[in-house]
Amino acid sequence: MLEWTDVLGFAREGNPDPPRRVERTDDEWRDRLAPEAYVVTRQRGTERPFSSEMCSLFEPGVYECVCCGTRLFDSAEKFESGTGWPSFTQPIDVAVVAYNLDTSHGMRRVETVCNVCDAHLGHVFPDGPAPSGLRYCINALALRKVV
Repeated sequence: MLEWTDVLGFAREGNPDPPRRVERTDDEWRDRLAPEAYVVTRQRGTERPFSSEMCSLFEPGVYECVCCGTRLFDSAEKFESGTGWPSFTQPIDVAVVAYNLDTSHGMRRVETVCNVCDAHLGHVFPDGPAPSGLRYCINALALRKVV
């Protein structure tokens, strides 16, 4: 189970090797993605809080990267954070999410990206529920729910 010290270590010292790589040109991403998903995942945008019904969706399933189809989060790790974005306590596998220190907008945060295609997912914070204490705050536009 990942904990905050693990996340900080990856962000500072390097992320695990991804299970595979998917690389496309900017034009190819633009052609494959809805405009809103492109802005969030490829330009590091953020959707408005509470703009997706995915926040209140708690049915069994798996959430994959909207860009490359990599399975990222299981619904068993999803919880209601009250933040307005889907929140999870752990990724499916340690190697599918990468971490970058983010000091934009005058804040100190840890950005989460798909480790396979570098899609911006959101951020992770150390204020989640036990036992990990992690809250992966993820843009719904970066995810696709699959069974």
